[in-house]
Amino acid sequence: MRLFQRSNDDATDRRLGLLIGLVVVLALTSAILSAWSAAHLPAPHPLALALLYIVTVIAYRFRIYVRMRSGETGETWGEIPSLVGLVLLPTPWVVLCVAGAVATVKVMGRKTTTLQKAMFSVAKEVLIVSAAGAVLSLAGSQPSLVDPQVSMLAVVLAFVAFWFGDYLVFYPVIALASGSNIFRLVRHDLSGRLVTSAARLITVIYVVEVLVHGGDLALLAFVPLVVTCLHLWHSRRLRTREERNSWRQLADTTDELSSVDLEQVLHVAAVQAAQIFSADEVEIDLSADGFDRVVRAGARGVSYDGPGPRRFAGTITAELETRDRSYRAGVLVLTLRGKTRLSEFDQYKLKTYASALCTAIRNASAYAELQRLNEQNAFDAAHDPLTGLANRRELYERAEVYFQGGSRDGLVALLLIDLNHFKEVNDTLGHAAGDEVLRAVARRLGAAAAPGDLVARLGGDEFAVLLVNLRTPALATHRAEQMLGALEGSLEVEGMQITVEAAGGIALAAGTGGINELMRRADIAMYQAKRAGQQTASYAHAQDTADVERLVLGGELQRAVTEHEFVVDFQPIVDLGTGEVISVEALARWHHPEHGYLTPMQFLETVERSGQLPAFADAVLDQALAAADGWREAGFDLPIAVNVSPRSLLDPRFPEMVLARIGHHRVPPEKVVLELAETLTISQLDVVGRALNELSEAGIRLALDDFGTGVSPLSVLSHIPVHELKIDREFVGSMETSSEAAAVIRSTVDLARSLHLTVIAEGVESEPQRHALFEMGCVAGQGHLFARAMPSTRLLGTLQRGFGGRPGVLAAALHDAGAVVRMPRRRSSGSGKSSLPHLPA
Repeated sequence: MRLFQRSNDDATDRRLGLLIGLVVVLALTSAILSAWSAAHLPAPHPLALALLYIVTVIAYRFRIYVRMRSGETGETWGEIPSLVGLVLLPTPWVVLCVAGAVATVKVMGRKTTTLQKAMFSVAKEVLIVSAAGAVLSLAGSQPSLVDPQVSMLAVVLAFVAFWFGDYLVFYPVIALASGSNIFRLVRHDLSGRLVTSAARLITVIYVVEVLVHGGDLALLAFVPLVVTCLHLWHSRRLRTREERNSWRQLADTTDELSSVDLEQVLHVAAVQAAQIFSADEVEIDLSADGFDRVVRAGARGVSYDGPGPRRFAGTITAELETRDRSYRAGVLVLTLRGKTRLSEFDQYKLKTYASALCTAIRNASAYAELQRLNEQNAFDAAHDPLTGLANRRELYERAEVYFQGGSRDGLVALLLIDLNHFKEVNDTLGHAAGDEVLRAVARRLGAAAAPGDLVARLGGDEFAVLLVNLRTPALATHRAEQMLGALEGSLEVEGMQITVEAAGGIALAAGTGGINELMRRADIAMYQAKRAGQQTASYAHAQDTADVERLVLGGELQRAVTEHEFVVDFQPIVDLGTGEVISVEALARWHHPEHGYLTPMQFLETVERSGQLPAFADAVLDQALAAADGWREAGFDLPIAVNVSPRSLLDPRFPEMVLARIGHHRVPPEKVVLELAETLTISQLDVVGRALNELSEAGIRLALDDFGTGVSPLSVLSHIPVHELKIDREFVGSMETSSEAAAVIRSTVDLARSLHLTVIAEGVESEPQRHALFEMGCVAGQGHLFARAMPSTRLLGTLQRGFGGRPGVLAAALHDAGAVVRMPRRRSSGSGKSSLPHLPA
């Protein structure tokens, strides 16, 4: 919104006053000379003077009005009595008589005429009648009531002088008052007056011919009728032309109001309204629509655009509302300094204009609001809602710009920051306090960042800073130390002083691999700093202990997804008591063309840090569900368990993808188990809780993998709706030699029984392990004792062959068929009932 300086109307008024003053002075001089001359001439017959006075009053009283800006001007029939009077009477007497008649007319219309306008009108008529009389005198005319001596050529020249004098005196004043170009004004008016001027000249010649040559005066009776007809015809013609021009101008202005820029709409509307309605000033007040905005303009341009209130009350107002009055934008005010009123046609035109302007304002406002929402949505999509920092997506997009040559001013590096012991803040003070700490950290990092650097929050307590325009690699370390140094001061949270500690990893942009490789290197450096107890550490290739398979570039990942190199093997989960297969776990493999089959331990971290994780997860789930569908058709309706990366749960589109795949393969949701890593942090659980609840409510079961290896398993269980617990293979492998491992398994089974959860043991390699697990109350297990992971077709063949002639069974039962052990029911996604069968003892 801009403020404009008001146009210098006072200067215009001064120039207008000087011009009118000059006309009045010249007219006054002419009137004085006329009065002096009249005093030395014989007085005409009083009846002749009275008749001239009355006819002149009538001629000047009936005008064809045309409104210009604050006032009205119009055409009169004064040249007819004036010229006829000059033929019959001495010029000084005619000048005085016309001056008196015009003054009388102005007094009669004093309610609509200002003193300045009245003086100008009288002065103008004095000058032009004096000029016409001078032309007649120079042409040798001799006025007389009995025998006037005048030629028709002299009459024509006097009429031209009268006509030209009117233009010479009148139009400079009108052009200055209206701010119009005088030549354009004369050209516009001239085309409309030529016909009527010719008719008036003919009328004058006719009257003079009758009077000069002694014709029958009865012939003059037709003159009023002719003048009246001409008056009506010309009035109608002017009104028609004015209405046509007004509608054309209104239509053109309406087209200009189709802009979606509200400022342009208001500025165009205000200026055009001043021109269309000949207003001195126009104000548009939008306070009705909740805006504190007033736009003020004249015909020459906008003079003000800013907060209200309005400057003028205005002589004419129009509500800016739609025709059905369903929407009101404000008020349109026309300021007219004179006492002119709009005609009925102008009032209808104003109403139409106000309605069109209201629609334009509503459309522009709606577009502005839509644009604001789009900008807000774009901002939200690129920023973290808690801290307002850029999110992972924005970081990746900005980094890609630099990797594609967006910066030639120096090196690019990534600083990855992780807060130490942040989990204790959440666990001790609550998540509200943790959020306040994260916001404070975000503010400090943002304040410490150099111009051009991008600070982002990746999730949880992990932040990243994209460092740009680095002259040397050492400058990256210097900037990183400044960033982390900004976090050293204590924070006050809920009345407590908290010290934030953090570790940062620095990685310079590599020549290949893009942002994914840069992120991986910064992550390695950050953990190096944590292990060494340092505040920062820079990535060193010599200290990168990742396997060759973990250094796979993003291009290979994309190719692997496209070429379907990711395959799925399946390992059955067996009822430890009966040996019957009760479910199957899907295990992803990468059939690499150079390195052979790679396990998730070799490639999963790389996939997680790339942009290929959604495609990878979708491919694995698709193959797993397709296999389950095939087994079901073969008579083995087995639940399928699929491992889920914690980073997948951070994707808001993940639940939708899972449900879409389940629907595509027509697998019942309760037959799908998603296995989650128990190493999920509490902060991650807060983020993924909504996705897990959505999946659980759809009927999908959740299993907690590697249970017992995390920091706080009970906290994890309290945050997500778990249905199954899977005991890590390390505990199973050590249970025979380690009392601690056996105690962990026993406590896990007891915990699961109290929470109505199912326990599955991983890595069952021997019958003694099977017997021991079964005696502890573990109902199911998987491992090489029963079967290794294999393709789906091979597993189907294994199920069909079975064990001991029993399809679907992979081991002998541990108990007699008659005895039954009743296990407690556990919760599920719906009723809390376990989908695993009751096992016979």
